[in-house]
Amino acid sequence: MAQFIEFIGNHWMLSTLWVLTFGAIIVYQQRKAGSTVGPQQAVMLINRSDAVVVDVREKKEFEAGHIVDAVNIPLVKLKQRMSELKKHKDKPIIVVCKIGQQSSEASTTLKAEGYENVFRLTGGISEWKAQSLPLVQN
Repeated sequence: MAQFIEFIGNHWMLSTLWVLTFGAIIVYQQRKAGSTVGPQQAVMLINRSDAVVVDVREKKEFEAGHIVDAVNIPLVKLKQRMSELKKHKDKPIIVVCKIGQQSSEASTTLKAEGYENVFRLTGGISEWKAQSLPLVQN
């Protein structure tokens, strides 16, 4: 630890540039991927704005438990199955994955295809379960 502090002291410009670059990458990724909503906000969007839930998990995980009326389009097939979402282009879209990591990539893909109101569910389906919200199981 002492060597680390000494390195930062001796190379303060390099350390500052590294921290700034890392921060810029994080900010860029967050802006690129779109807005996030928590489970309670997602419920309000679904109920009030007729939002569409797109679950990007694999079919097996989806069948184990998913949000009511969610559309299952695995992340690897999202670009090929984009036509299924054309009818929902004017509605808010909430992208859901297992823990909130893959939804970022899916949101970026949807935004690139021209979808404006794209939101990521913070914490994914794990957070949804943690807040004891209902799931449909096949």
